[in-house]
Amino acid sequence: MTNELTDNANRLFAASLTAELRQSAATGTFPQALWDEVTEAGFPAALLPEDAGGFGLSVAEAMTVLQTSAFHAAPIPLAETMLAGWLLARAGLEVPPGVLTLAPVRLADHLTLTHEAGIWRLTGSAARIPWARDAAGIVVLADGPQGPAVVLLTNGFTVTPNENLAGEPRDTITVDAVLTADAIAPAPIDRAALRAAGAAVRTVQIAGALARALEITVTYVQTRVQFGRPIGKFQAIQHNLAITAGQSAAALAAADMATDALAEELSPLLIGAAKARAGEAASIAAGLVHQSHGAIGFTQEYQLHPYTRRLWSWRDEFGNEAEWNAVVGRIALAAGGDGLWPTLTAA
Repeated sequence: MTNELTDNANRLFAASLTAELRQSAATGTFPQALWDEVTEAGFPAALLPEDAGGFGLSVAEAMTVLQTSAFHAAPIPLAETMLAGWLLARAGLEVPPGVLTLAPVRLADHLTLTHEAGIWRLTGSAARIPWARDAAGIVVLADGPQGPAVVLLTNGFTVTPNENLAGEPRDTITVDAVLTADAIAPAPIDRAALRAAGAAVRTVQIAGALARALEITVTYVQTRVQFGRPIGKFQAIQHNLAITAGQSAAALAAADMATDALAEELSPLLIGAAKARAGEAASIAAGLVHQSHGAIGFTQEYQLHPYTRRLWSWRDEFGNEAEWNAVVGRIALAAGGDGLWPTLTAA
């Protein structure tokens, strides 16, 4: 099943991601035709259980689809829609069709749910919301009167556009919305767990994008001739490639570990170690692939920068290396000398 999903996703993205589509997406036009194809293939529902409109895929199978989309630098909110639907389904709310996203994604932002005189109201603002301008619904983990609540927000908010380094929408929303009771449910997870789930998804995406950046670089150094031979024959380039390949392998292993944690109990130890290692791999490898390419790697027309700019963006989203290394360190300190090894082996 995993191989079939990967093959199907590769075929879809390879056929549909034309230069014209990429250029249009880069100027801010949402690639609706591509999104329609992806939706018809069932990819946005890959994380949903069957009773919520899914296909009974495992988390590992769903993450294969996501990793493949990152391998092709597909300019669509597949990760966000998958994760938002996953949260809605876990909360017992209906998953609507169309693009979905999540809020808040920063630790500093809070959206507050109140219930007064029989009226539910959601207020507040949140920044860096992925694809908010294109979303049919924003799935909010709100601070409710009885604790965290999941809210499906479809109106009552304004969007101030912004972008990350890769040109992906990262907007600010300002919310003052009156809600119906059927759009609200007690949250099955807290904000820390949602942040961990987001970090797991970004880890998978980093692994996919880094694998493609390595592939592009290997092809380039085998065909670019300097001083009468391919530059891949030079020891310095070979050294860079060896390091990059090692970092890509580490990111793929981190993605597997994050996927396992997403399928189980969202272990902050496993996800923290995975996201931190994938972010480190992105930092090291992105610089090396650009060194191997020289100036051409930065040009608008060349295929490398859509991947490296995503690597630089995704490494910082849902927590960077410093944040997650601190989480892992606190867990290790809390375990103490006698408890550290049992903590690691249990994870």
